Amino acid sequence: MVEYRFVAKNTIGKVISGTVSAANPSEAKAKIKTLAEKNLLKITNIEKKSSYLYKARRGSEKPIKGEQKAFSKEEVVEALNRLGYQVISINKNLLEFNSKPPTFDIVNFVKISAELLEQKLSYGEILTLLINDTQNKTLRETLRDINNELKKGADSQTVFLRYQNVFGTFTAYMLGLASKSGNMTDIYRATAKFLERQQEFKKNLKSALITPFVTIFVLLLAVLYYVGYIFPETAKLFVRFNIELPPMTAFTLKLSDFLTDYVYLILFIILTPVIVLWRFAKTKQGELFFASLMLKIPVVGNLIHKTLIEVFCRVFYTLYSGSAESIEPIRIASEAAGNAYFESRIKNVAIPLMIKKGAGITESFEASGVFTDTAISRFHSGEETGTIKNTALQLANYYESETVYKLKNIIELIQVIIAMIIMIVMILLTLVSAETATISPKTPGAEILNQVISRFIV
Repeated sequence: MVEYRFVAKNTIGKVISGTVSAANPSEAKAKIKTLAEKNLLKITNIEKKSSYLYKARRGSEKPIKGEQKAFSKEEVVEALNRLGYQVISINKNLLEFNSKPPTFDIVNFVKISAELLEQKLSYGEILTLLINDTQNKTLRETLRDINNELKKGADSQTVFLRYQNVFGTFTAYMLGLASKSGNMTDIYRATAKFLERQQEFKKNLKSALITPFVTIFVLLLAVLYYVGYIFPETAKLFVRFNIELPPMTAFTLKLSDFLTDYVYLILFIILTPVIVLWRFAKTKQGELFFASLMLKIPVVGNLIHKTLIEVFCRVFYTLYSGSAESIEPIRIASEAAGNAYFESRIKNVAIPLMIKKGAGITESFEASGVFTDTAISRFHSGEETGTIKNTALQLANYYESETVYKLKNIIELIQVIIAMIIMIVMILLTLVSAETATISPKTPGAEILNQVISRFIV
């Protein structure tokens, strides 16, 4: 999120300024316009907070170089002058590019923070240590900004949510909540565990689905290149001399001709559904459709489903404090799961049942249709015995163990299947090439000679 400052005049001509945080200029203008309409303001100027590279010297000391964020060059000059520095040069950073930090860096920050909190270090000291040791520029600057705002007494939850584009919505919410709660260490530890599991799951899912898909796609391109370009160059030489082709060679040449003659039609037939589905996936209905479809993928879908329940239970366990305050933990846990269909069913079915009809957790979860029979049974037992918080943790640990073990086996099975597919394709290409290599053109006059010999024998 980038900070934008606006200057406006109210109905009596008084100048008013304020700031908003937004992901892009369009979003910032929309937020400022809403504020202006609500408070009857006339916007006169909007400035974006940018990075400025400066070079300054204090007295006879050696000049120093640095970078500072500000709304204008004058602000940086004023800040340096207050510190006793004489500005030598100052320029706006035109190559400013802040990409989201890698997940590993976020996990590392949360995990180290949890360990240092256990050692009773103050949060200010922890941020100072991590700012000095963090290599990623975006994360380092974000932590520095957060530290400065917290020192000024800003609300921790508001501060962290301002940087949800860096940490992610759930992580930003949890870290902001931790600073206001009485169990900061536990929330950081639970958040670190959640991020590690999320990272591990994505890595395993990539190995199970994405890597095999890419492998098959590249193999398909290689086969098409061979059949459509390399093979015809050899096979058509025999056709020119009216040499009869063996069956596999003849079929492959026909396939090659078909691919080259109708290449644009084939591309249209392949790409059109892909583009339509991609556009559909961008809509709300499409997102829900593909999210639900993800849970129905043979074999892997069942593991994805159980992993969603695991994440939900782990977050719910961290935030749940009693039956009277279960709605907010359930809502946040559904968002943390990261599946639009799973989240929608809980928010639009389970939570309304609890609020409007006073239904219990078990009844509401069962009505949502996104929890397994095992999970429903365990929640029912936990609700009856008053141990639903511990039940959530037990379910999370159980599904973690099950999914990690089964997903590992599935990955190994998929790797074997991919290896077999590659082997079969290579064998077929080898057979076609070998058959083509056996074709030998007849020697000119050989047919006439054979006829003469036949007559002589008769």
